[in-house]
Amino acid sequence: MLKKDRVTYILAKLDELYPQPPIPLDHKNPFTLLIAVLLSAQCTDERVNLVTPALFARADNPFDMAQLEVDEILELIRSCGLSPQKSKAISKLSQILLDEHDGNVPEDMEALERLPGVGHKTASVVMSQAFGHPAFPVDTHIHRLAQRWGLSSGKNVVRTEKDLKRLFPRDSWNTLHLQIIYYGREFCSARGCDGRVCEICTTCYPNRKKAVINKKP
Repeated sequence: MLKKDRVTYILAKLDELYPQPPIPLDHKNPFTLLIAVLLSAQCTDERVNLVTPALFARADNPFDMAQLEVDEILELIRSCGLSPQKSKAISKLSQILLDEHDGNVPEDMEALERLPGVGHKTASVVMSQAFGHPAFPVDTHIHRLAQRWGLSSGKNVVRTEKDLKRLFPRDSWNTLHLQIIYYGREFCSARGCDGRVCEICTTCYPNRKKAVINKKP
């Protein structure tokens, strides 16, 4: 199957399986989404969704969050990975939003990436899911599936993001990145498939004999 045919098939299959994929992180505004995505680094979405109700009950906006002591934030998010660093970042970025953005989450990629604890992937998620701007957030899971499906041979998520943006229509990016995440969790996980098990892998590469060795980002 040629790459263009794989792209067409993958789009159709994922649309069939996940026509309206929900955002996996519970939130109620751009600020709570930003915090939830920040917390999801080195942590599962399920764990984040267990942690955030108590955190957002105390502070669901930059003003209230900036009033909390770092130790209080830490106590509320302690079960998330890297919680000491994340608690400091949440406190600092909340104050920056007040000082520099009138208490609003900026609708700007560069401004988001300048916030403490916010990298390119987090900024991309906020731009796409909070504001609707076309973006293709790539995490380690999407990076892995892009290699299994022959869509990218990039050695890092930056290269993989560029490859996926080049292959798929711009108006599909925001939905597609969620669809790939859901498919990876359900059918093509790190341990559940090695490039020779799930339907997309076997359809794209029916004659594949060896497991795909992913290039780690």
